[in-house]
Amino acid sequence: MAASEFSFDIVSRVNQMEVKNAIDQAQKELSNRYDLKGTKCEILSEKDDITVIGDDEFRLQQVQDIVFSKLIKRGIDPRQVEWAKPEPGAGVSMKCKLTFKAGIPQDQAKALTKQIRDKGLKVNAQIQGEEVRVSSKSKDDLQKAITFVKGLDLPYPVDFVNYR
Repeated sequence: MAASEFSFDIVSRVNQMEVKNAIDQAQKELSNRYDLKGTKCEILSEKDDITVIGDDEFRLQQVQDIVFSKLIKRGIDPRQVEWAKPEPGAGVSMKCKLTFKAGIPQDQAKALTKQIRDKGLKVNAQIQGEEVRVSSKSKDDLQKAITFVKGLDLPYPVDFVNYR
């Protein structure tokens, strides 16, 4: 029995397993780096945010570069990575929080649905929380919509899920 209407969701989210793997690799490199041996540099990973600690601003920047390079190598889009402003930590150390942007903000979701509508495809785009649902009676139109959205230069990475 075929559905009368097909749909997919456009989302922007981070693969948490890849983030965990990247942080593990960064911690391993941090422990092996000769120039960082004997320092109080470390990477602390809580549930959704990561704290990077360095002895001073220079070492903090080095640890941030290690973390960032590992995230990129694991396929995390740089547009999803958001560094907070470095702040003084315990003693003379510096610390900085790293968070990941997830979801499509409301104003950007409105702009995306408008662009899809203006393209003239026979699809219906609607905002559902932090994702955009695109539906149509034709799978071919949905494929064209996916190709169109992939071609857009958006300030956030997109994934297509729940294609049915």
